[in-house]
Amino acid sequence: MALDQSFVGRTYPPTPAYEVGREKIREFAEAVGDTHPAYVDREAARALGHADVIAPPTFVFSITYRAAGEVVQDPQLGLDYSRVVHGDQKFSYVRPVRAGDRLTVTSTIESIKSMAGNDVLDIRGDVHDETGELVVTAVTKLVARAAEEA
Repeated sequence: MALDQSFVGRTYPPTPAYEVGREKIREFAEAVGDTHPAYVDREAARALGHADVIAPPTFVFSITYRAAGEVVQDPQLGLDYSRVVHGDQKFSYVRPVRAGDRLTVTSTIESIKSMAGNDVLDIRGDVHDETGELVVTAVTKLVARAAEEA
C-alpha cells in the first residue's frame, strides 16, 4: 500500500544534542580508511584554518540516519521497515563538522513517490550547531520494496 502523500513536508522535533568528539572523528576516519591529517591532528587542522580537527564528510551520516529513524518509526506513516533499503545519500555542507560541535538534527519528509509498487521516501536532515547555525543538510533516500505477491 502506498505511503500517505499528506506526510510530505512533515517536520519532526530536533534530536537531543550530539557532542562531536575528537576520538569519534579519529575512529570514524580510521574505519573508512581516510588518512587526511586534519581528521586526527589538531595542528594540521589549524594549518587549514580550522580551530580543531574536522570530521570526514560522511561522519554526519551516523547522526542524521539516527534522526531519520524517528520518521521511519512513526506509526502513522505506516512504513514497513523490514522492506526498506538505503537508496541514496547526499550532503550539502555550509562548513565542516568540528570536534566540540554540539549538533542537533531536524528531519523533514521531502517527498514520497511510488514507483513500480515501491515507495521512495526522501528525508532531509538539517544539522545545526549549538548556536543554531546550519552546518550541513543531508538527504537520505529510502526505498520500501513492494510486498511480494503470494
